[in-house]
Amino acid sequence: MTLVRGFEPIVGEDAGVIILGTLPGGDSLRLGQYYADSGNAFWYIVQQLFGINKDAKYDERVRGLIKNRIAIWDVLEQAERRSSLDNKIVRGTEVANDFARFFRRCSCIQAVFFNGGRAERYFHTLVVPSLQIKGESPRLHPALQSTSATNSHYSQEEKVELWRVAQQALAL
Repeated sequence: MTLVRGFEPIVGEDAGVIILGTLPGGDSLRLGQYYADSGNAFWYIVQQLFGINKDAKYDERVRGLIKNRIAIWDVLEQAERRSSLDNKIVRGTEVANDFARFFRRCSCIQAVFFNGGRAERYFHTLVVPSLQIKGESPRLHPALQSTSATNSHYSQEEKVELWRVAQQALAL
């Protein structure tokens, strides 16, 4: 088992939506980049919906997210895990990121999207019970289809269509 620690959020001062994963996988941890696994559809989806070149250098893709008012982070700050898969996270070792502080600092975020069902479940279990935000809270959307290569129920093109709701939330 390995103790896995996540990354800092990618967020601009005017972010309108945040997309939450669970915890970075092995390739992401090695490279220090969100969604670094070449089989993960995240950057493909972002390219199709927001015009951010999936083959650009990582820092260019990050700037593209910020320019498009998209924040990304993970629900978990850390957990023990047996491999890169979310279903290998050891129950009871999960520590959530500090979302109360995050949402106070990033009050312009209006919508929260989850990259897969596990991220959504962890958020509702570990974060929501203690989350107190003054003012208007961001809207929590149902989980989107996971961009993970292990989620083979949908093609990349189908995932793009299912993720279009995130693009629409920015247009509101």
